[in-house]
Amino acid sequence: MKLFFSKLTFGTNVLLLFMLPNLSTSQSNVVPLPIEVKVVVVTMFEKGEATGDAAGELQRWVEREEIKKTYEFPMGEFPLFLTEDNVLLTCTGGGISNATASITALGLDERFDLTSAYWLIAGIAGGDPNDISLGSAAWATVVVDGDLAYEIDAREIPEDWPYGYLPLGAKKPAQSPSDIYTGWTLDTIKFDLNEALSKWAYQKTKDAPLTIGKETKDFEKLFKNYPNAQKDPFVTMGETLSSSTYWHGKLLNQWANDWVKLYSDKNKNFMTSNMEDSGTLTALQRLEHAGLVKTNRVMVLRTVSNYTMPPEGQSASWSTTAPYPEQGIPAFETAYTVGNIVVDEIVKEWTEMKLNIPSAE
Repeated sequence: MKLFFSKLTFGTNVLLLFMLPNLSTSQSNVVPLPIEVKVVVVTMFEKGEATGDAAGELQRWVEREEIKKTYEFPMGEFPLFLTEDNVLLTCTGGGISNATASITALGLDERFDLTSAYWLIAGIAGGDPNDISLGSAAWATVVVDGDLAYEIDAREIPEDWPYGYLPLGAKKPAQSPSDIYTGWTLDTIKFDLNEALSKWAYQKTKDAPLTIGKETKDFEKLFKNYPNAQKDPFVTMGETLSSSTYWHGKLLNQWANDWVKLYSDKNKNFMTSNMEDSGTLTALQRLEHAGLVKTNRVMVLRTVSNYTMPPEGQSASWSTTAPYPEQGIPAFETAYTVGNIVVDEIVKEWTEMKLNIPSAE
């Protein structure tokens, strides 16, 4: 800081005065207060840029909401976008490691106050054709991690094993973790969400208008022995399994159903597969320990772009790499359509919802 000098003369004596400049607010280095965020919308996948090209999960939000400001975010894969209603839009990038790193960085970003924010994780997923159809949406009450496991190659599994995955510390598949001593201290295999909040979100969105095109309807006809896969798109409640490995097939679909029940309870039902949510929830759990977020304000919405197993008559290898009907666009649209209903409700009722978390009536 520069000092200014002034000289006053009294006879032969000179008095030097050190004068500080007049500091206005605009001239000082005052750190602005962090922005109070009402909702963080977490997307995971974007096809290219955040605007101006083929839209993935993030771009639909950015181009359809009134963006007030864009923030550079070097610790993430995309910039951050803040709407006029103080809704923060982010995209983590695919996979559990990207999600963990991106959400941790966001939670530590001093530009934002996230202590009262709701979190909406909204993205596409695989769907179990036993339960759900393409373009449909499922609100989860539990997120289960599928990567933390014992695994052996399928060509080496015993004849009486249905698949090659075992819980950590187990001796056989589908052995309940409560029945075994694992020696592990991991607390990031299962995340219980606020079920009352999830049910509230479902009630607000269960009648949302969802559509699919002819290509998707024709593809669903291949699943003729799965009544729920034949339905027009709908909103429901169902659990999600998180794994960075893009697994696929009838036997692994059985594993996913068993795994969710093992790590939650027998009344929970695997419905969608994703590649990020246990990473996002791990980061949020740590950030809550630091007093920066509240995990009881987290909602997980997954929408079905493809099935987790092939139809009868087709191989798992064919189905794994088959193009998504309509390039998955119905699921992208559903994620925005359904998610935005909840975001708008939170913004509209912010005075009340900042203090009190809603629940289904």
